[in-house]
Amino acid sequence: MNSQTKVCLPAWIFEQAQGDTNEIKRLVLEYMKRYDGYRVIKVSKRLAICETNRI
Repeated sequence: MNSQTKVCLPAWIFEQAQGDTNEIKRLVLEYMKRYDGYRVIKVSKRLAICETNRI
């Protein structure tokens, strides 16, 4: 069963990217590697909206 969850993203991602959307995407995907089984659907404000496989 897939469910959606939100992950609060750290401020350093947005500070380091300095508004560059490609850099934000790269940093978010790199950060999310620590969340096993989470797939990023979109980034909204400072949240990663993710799909995860939970039982």
